[in-house]
Amino acid sequence: MSAAEAFGARLQRAVGERGPLVVGIDPHAGILRDWGLPDDADGVRSFSRTVVEACGEHVCAFKPQAAFFERHGSAGVAALEETLALLRDRGVLSILDAKRGDIGSTMDAYVESVLAPGAPLEADSITLSPYLGFGSLAPALERADAAGKGVFVLALTSNPEGREVQHARGADGRAIARAIAEHAAAANASAPAGEWGGAGLVIGATTGDAVQELGLDLAAVRGPLLAPGFGAQGAGPAERDAVFGDARGQVLVSISRQVVAAGPDPVALRTRVRELAQQYAL
Repeated sequence: MSAAEAFGARLQRAVGERGPLVVGIDPHAGILRDWGLPDDADGVRSFSRTVVEACGEHVCAFKPQAAFFERHGSAGVAALEETLALLRDRGVLSILDAKRGDIGSTMDAYVESVLAPGAPLEADSITLSPYLGFGSLAPALERADAAGKGVFVLALTSNPEGREVQHARGADGRAIARAIAEHAAAANASAPAGEWGGAGLVIGATTGDAVQELGLDLAAVRGPLLAPGFGAQGAGPAERDAVFGDARGQVLVSISRQVVAAGPDPVALRTRVRELAQQYAL
């Protein structure tokens, strides 16, 4: 596999082979305590390795949450580096959940640390915030395209506060979330027919009828839709159908608590993620 093979193609193939589950690696203090692990970098490292080794056969990607590593300082960042390296070694795609958003050289530095081949925190993709203007993401889109990497842009998130910005309408009357989706579609326009582009969106599975209400054409995005809100947050297969409609085949089912609650026993984790993979199979 070429290092520059398009991220969308790699992810689409992984979904076809393993299903649409994305398991979050979220080593917060509560889950470390429940697993009997210390709330330090060693505990984070042990938790992450166990989740990856137990669940890797049944997910299309893992999504480490950077904040839960960074809270332990340099040792925690080192644990994140090791986790991302483990995913590369095992051939499983990674989505670094960091929600970066800045302008110019600062934005370029953020994405260099994650999307540049050989970077210490190299991941296959990263979550981004577009609320300094979608154009501010240009360095990330350009670097991702050149390196065969991907991005997931926050568009319609599941937290209630998101409505203040995402449902607001610009001068042209379009909802902000719709404008972001249309920008992502434009970024994916050059992807080969039938192949996902590398500009994905984050669309919450608990947003009800907001996709229809705000006029988002998610199928036209032609990219992956990372969907938090499944499992412990209340959404299931029925919500996937209702929220995403014709774009349901683009949905990555992002789930964490419902999986890791079965730990720390690797057999129980593997059983749980296998059951969920079957539940969400298309």
